[in-house]
Amino acid sequence: MRGGGGGGGGMWGAAMAMEDGDKLTADQARRVVRRAFRMLRPYRRQVLLSAVVMVLFTGCALAGPLFVRYGIDHGLRHRDKGALDMAVIGYGIVAVASLVLSRTQIMLVTRVGEQFLRDMRRRVFRHLLGQSMAFYDSEQTGKLVARMTSDIDSLTELVQQGLVMFVTNALLLVFTIVILVSLSPVLAAACLVALPIVILASIKFRRDSNKAYLDVRDRIGQTLSTLQEGISGVRVIQAFGQEENTIGRFGQHNTAQLDANMHATRISARYFPVIEIAGIGTTAALVGIGGVLQHRGLVSVGTIGAFVLYLTNLFEPVQQLSQLFNVLQSAAAALSKLFGLLDTKSVLAERSGAVDLPLVGDFEVADLGFSYVSTRDVVLDDVSLSIRHGERVALVGPTGAGKSTLAKLMARLYDPTVGSVSYGGVDLRDATFASLRERICVVPQEGFLFYGTVLDNVRIGASGATDDDVVAALQRIGIYEHFASLPEGLQTPVQERGSRLSAGERQLVSLARAALANPAVLVLDEATSNLDPGTESTVEHALNVLMEGRTVIVIAHRLSTAERADRVAVVDAGGIVEMGPHHELVNAGGRYAALFASWSGASSAAAS
Repeated sequence: MRGGGGGGGGMWGAAMAMEDGDKLTADQARRVVRRAFRMLRPYRRQVLLSAVVMVLFTGCALAGPLFVRYGIDHGLRHRDKGALDMAVIGYGIVAVASLVLSRTQIMLVTRVGEQFLRDMRRRVFRHLLGQSMAFYDSEQTGKLVARMTSDIDSLTELVQQGLVMFVTNALLLVFTIVILVSLSPVLAAACLVALPIVILASIKFRRDSNKAYLDVRDRIGQTLSTLQEGISGVRVIQAFGQEENTIGRFGQHNTAQLDANMHATRISARYFPVIEIAGIGTTAALVGIGGVLQHRGLVSVGTIGAFVLYLTNLFEPVQQLSQLFNVLQSAAAALSKLFGLLDTKSVLAERSGAVDLPLVGDFEVADLGFSYVSTRDVVLDDVSLSIRHGERVALVGPTGAGKSTLAKLMARLYDPTVGSVSYGGVDLRDATFASLRERICVVPQEGFLFYGTVLDNVRIGASGATDDDVVAALQRIGIYEHFASLPEGLQTPVQERGSRLSAGERQLVSLARAALANPAVLVLDEATSNLDPGTESTVEHALNVLMEGRTVIVIAHRLSTAERADRVAVVDAGGIVEMGPHHELVNAGGRYAALFASWSGASSAAAS
């Protein structure tokens, strides 16, 4: 018998990946397995080859004791050198074959499994990028990241070791029992007496250890949370002299983690000796009973020797299968969650028969109403607005009035609950996504940069853009020299989220993307509201150049922007309450005039 403590790592990994509600019903598990097999169809030849290799490996593992039996009974007992040589050669062949097949089955199964996981990661990532903004309003980012991390990790553990161990151990257990019964039903009965005890002990171990390791996971989470909180808030802790209190709280959680680990260890310490004792006791009973039967001529010495060797294949598979159960359960739950995510349909799916938007056109917002799915609160109600091609319209209003939502609907980041938004006479819901993103470009208030160079980040504006295209876009809005003067020019790494660049430089990259995209319509979320003085004038100039000859919809946080617009739409309480040129609205003495007077007064006070 091999030592039983080595399998705890698989149990630990599976339990650490499991969460509340991970357990599936039998029907759910069957659906998950069927769907997983459908995804494996492209690899059916590799799967079939893997199955054949695993069967051959099992056959070689089971053939070894039979050669020992033959060598003892025919070679040693009858002093037949030829039979002994054949037994030795046969055993050597199946031993070498077992080693080769063991490596081969691991490589084959792992290759298929890793290809499956690669396809799954790609499908999930593509699916996430195709979801609407409404999806991200209701989903927590942490849970979405968990689908690609902890859930995939659960499947990785199954692929790398669990699947091979599960299949081979199941085959070994079944065929070992068949061989034992065929060799000697009486000795088989003696060996199988302890098997129910081992099975019951394994079931109890699986249940108890699962609960224990889940508790360990919770305790680890508490400890790490306290550690992170202490490091993040170290300035506050030191400023108020709370070091000892914080250390004490960490010590409590650390001790709780120790207790949870020791409880899990005690469960293992109770279980593995049962397996060892069952193996030792069964071996002793086998030798005693076998000796009596051999004395009476009912079994041979070789048969007794084969039985002793087969005992390893009788108890260890039960132990391994018990530990692998949690791996399988965790993997099935992870697959279920991933399939559930893939089944989430985007509310912004491109309609069948969608048409391209015209190159230029007017915007028409008709009887628009909108509510966010997550809150059901009415954000916009009965909004109508016409914007001519080449016109600049500023959306102003208090925070929460609905101006940002209106702009997002006009870029089809959301679909209206009622009413319609059309461009050039085509409802945006009937337009192809390709033409929609080519015609309408959104520049957010804060430019988001991806890890890479300045050149890489600007190139995001147009698929397939060359380096010359990027340079031309930068030159067109007058910011090429600014980036060319950086230490590595356009090849300057921006670091994660653009941390190497200033806020103004990040916004310049966003404007360069828009210039590269060359859209007919620009939707701007006040691109100059939070800039450093060093780049504000550069951004202003680039923005003015970029807006020339295009339809512009700008969410104006600073009313100086509204002054330069052709018309101003005052959005309040989910509707447009005023509409017209800046000077007319100021002279009218209405809502916009009050907003402008308040903003002008605040600006003057800040300047003084």
